[in-house]
Amino acid sequence: MIRYALICETGHEFESWFQGFDASEQQLKRKLVDCPVCGSSKVSKKIMAPAIRSSKGNRKTEPTPERQPIALLSEKEQEARKLLKALRDHVTKNAEHVGDQFPKLARQMHYDEIESRSIYGNAKPSEVRELLDEGVEVQPLPNLFEEHN
Repeated sequence: MIRYALICETGHEFESWFQGFDASEQQLKRKLVDCPVCGSSKVSKKIMAPAIRSSKGNRKTEPTPERQPIALLSEKEQEARKLLKALRDHVTKNAEHVGDQFPKLARQMHYDEIESRSIYGNAKPSEVRELLDEGVEVQPLPNLFEEHN
């Protein structure tokens, strides 16, 4: 897996993971990657500084695909993080996980085609934008670091 810094045609910067270089090139060429801000599929890789080792083997600190932004949180921010974790835990314990069917089911519930219930699942940024544009009240669940360990 490799993470690339990306930019859309309107200048929104974001990152995405790919299986490898070839997979990233193919997905970008086929316009399968959408900007999470505006939904544009005209996305390209940003120029990135490579990780460089000095003659002593020490790694310089330029951003690389393996790095991600991280913060040391104050007490107030730690409390906010606890609330986000509590929200995520509540949803995952009390709602039905519907996987990739989320956009379809959320839309059907919004238009009263099926009975409403609490659900969570997966959606592409473009699908989230479409749901929000239709007035469907959806909310991304926060990703917390310990979930990736």
